[in-house]
Amino acid sequence: MPAPRKFLVASTSLPLALDWGWNLGLYVAILLGLLVLMMLLLWMLLKQLSNSAYRGSVRPFVNFDAKQDAEVLRRAMKGIGTDEDVVLMLLSARSNDQRQEIKAAFKKAYGKDLVSALKSELGGLFENLIVALMTPPSSYDASQLHKALKGAGTEDDVLIEILASRTGQQIKDIIKVYKKEFSGKLEKDICGDTSGHYQKLLVILLQGSREVGVEEEKIEEDAKELYAAGEGKFGTDEEKFITILGNRSAEHLRKVFDAYKELSGSDIEDSVEGETTGNLENLLLAVVKCARSVPQFFAERLYKSMRRAGTDDDTLTRIMVSRSEVDMLDIRAIFKRTYGASLYNTIQVPFAQAQSFSACFFNEVYKVVQSFR
Repeated sequence: MPAPRKFLVASTSLPLALDWGWNLGLYVAILLGLLVLMMLLLWMLLKQLSNSAYRGSVRPFVNFDAKQDAEVLRRAMKGIGTDEDVVLMLLSARSNDQRQEIKAAFKKAYGKDLVSALKSELGGLFENLIVALMTPPSSYDASQLHKALKGAGTEDDVLIEILASRTGQQIKDIIKVYKKEFSGKLEKDICGDTSGHYQKLLVILLQGSREVGVEEEKIEEDAKELYAAGEGKFGTDEEKFITILGNRSAEHLRKVFDAYKELSGSDIEDSVEGETTGNLENLLLAVVKCARSVPQFFAERLYKSMRRAGTDDDTLTRIMVSRSEVDMLDIRAIFKRTYGASLYNTIQVPFAQAQSFSACFFNEVYKVVQSFR
């Protein structure tokens, strides 16, 4: 009798063991599925955060092959004439870092400098656009500043635009590149071409050492000092404007501007326009506008470059190229909101109306903007 009883216990235990094992497998499968789902959701969240953080319109090309791109450019320049559409559409679809890799691959494969080869095949405004696309950001800014200082007369608009809008680190990089490429000191060259309070503020900006964060205890104090330096007195204390606007962080200044309006009933821009003139006024206004919103500053610059008597080709090119990997998406959105027309369509207007060689240039810029859409 004991043997059959033992057999019965074993027989009834087998289905229970099999059932428990099946449940365990199911639980493991469910847990693995949930883990995969959580990882997928995390990836999507990180991707969304990355997309919201990156505001440039030109991104690194996904299936990038520097050697293949170098070959495409060589074929575009081979023979009689150059296929400018191929050159533009390829380069405008690559990030600046990728363009530098293409440049290195071209030299390795064909023993020629790509930029020199492009310049020999192109000309005029289109050549300027392509060379700008091929130049690293710090080198491009340095070259624009050098051109502004060493040309016939100083191009103060260029000095103001670059020094008011670049970050502290960007300015320090520009200074290093300027010294390396032009064998001179940027600060010395700027001081040689400027003077007075305008020069002082440029030199302060050249230090690239704005304060960090917001000092709550200084907000009201700074607002009162700005008011006392301008609207609150006979004459103007330019030094006070220069010190506060040239050194405080953008976040801090925005709070100061709000406090200033509560104190005086007017915007800080009104005070700057009423108390200063010339290049100092333009520089102070640029600093204020960049503290409020750098993309808004550039949207306004682009609009004005296309609304003057004759389009400012250099400004249009410089902004389109230098901001393409920084904040062009924001500039584009602000442009449409502020002026009621898209940047894409606005650039087509002068192209359609132009009766000179610059029509060709606007055609090319139109294509670049199209690739930025």
